[in-house]
Amino acid sequence: MIVRWGVRELPMVLSELRIAKPLLVASDRWNETQLGIRPGARWTEVPSERIADAAEQAGDGVVALGGGSAIDLGKAISAEAELPLVSVPTTYAGAEWTPYFGVRDPERKMRGGGAGAHLRAAIYEPELTLSLPRPETVGTALNALAHCAEAMYAEGHNAAGDAHAVQGASLIGEWLPRVVDRPDDLRARTKLLEGAMHAGAALGASMLALGHAMAQALGGRYGLPHGAMNALTLPQALAYNEEVAPEAVRRFREEVGADIEELAALGEFGRLRDWGIPETDLPAIAAATVERSGAKANPRRASAAEVEQLLHNIY
Repeated sequence: MIVRWGVRELPMVLSELRIAKPLLVASDRWNETQLGIRPGARWTEVPSERIADAAEQAGDGVVALGGGSAIDLGKAISAEAELPLVSVPTTYAGAEWTPYFGVRDPERKMRGGGAGAHLRAAIYEPELTLSLPRPETVGTALNALAHCAEAMYAEGHNAAGDAHAVQGASLIGEWLPRVVDRPDDLRARTKLLEGAMHAGAALGASMLALGHAMAQALGGRYGLPHGAMNALTLPQALAYNEEVAPEAVRRFREEVGADIEELAALGEFGRLRDWGIPETDLPAIAAATVERSGAKANPRRASAAEVEQLLHNIY
C-alpha cells in the first residue's frame, strides 16, 4: 500500500493510481477543497448502510476522508464496486490498514460487515487532526493502542506486526498525554498520528483479539463510539491475557511507558453504566463477544461467563 504524508500528495497519488473521478466519502464537516481534488461525486451520509447506492456513484475509485466510520464505509463501497480505495484518516483509528469493514446505519447501529476492500493508499495529514475533540482523540488513540497490544499476542502474530506494534505503542504512550495537554500542538499531533500509523500497520500484519471483540459487541449493539469502548475494554483484556502471554504483555506495557488505565482515563469515558447500558444486557453482550473472530484469536480462550465478569469489572 502506498503511504504518503501531507494532503498535497493526494492528487499525485490519485494520478499514480489512474483515478480521475473518485467518489469522495466524507461527512458534511469536511470540504473537498481541503484535499485539493475535484471528485466525480460525493457521499456525505456517514455512516451508511446504503452501500449499493453509493457504489453506483463511485466512478473509477473511492477517496475516504474522516475517521473509522468514513473509512469503513469507503472500504465497503470499494468492495462492492471493486474499485481502488485511498484513505485520508482524520483520527487515530487505523481502519485504513485492513480490508475488513463493519456496516452501520446513520444511528451507528451495526448492520453487518464484510471484507474485500481494495486498499491502495493512505495519506496522513496531521493538520486534519487538530480539530479532533478530546474524547475522539483519546478514544481513537486507545483503539490504536489496542491494535498494538493485540498484534503482539493474537494467534498468528508475527515479527513484522511486532515491530510496528512496539513503535506504535511507544509513540502513543509518549505523545497522547501531550496532545491532551496541548491539543493545538502540531508536532505532538504528528507524532501521535505516526504512532497510529504503526498501530494500523501492526493490525494489518496480525489479527484482533478479545479487547476488540468486547468493544465491537458493545459498539455494534448500542451505536457507541468504538474508540471509547476500546478504552474501557483494553485494560481488562490485558489483565486477562497476562497469564498466558506474560512476555508480550510485559513488553507492551514497557513500550507504552505509562499506565494503560490512566491513558484511557484521559478520555473521561466513565464506566459502561454511564453509557446507558443495562446491566441485565451483559450476558447477551458476553455471548456475542465470544462468537467474534477476535475472541477466537485471543491467546486465552474466554467463555461467555468469563467475558461477562470482565464486563462487570468495568460496569
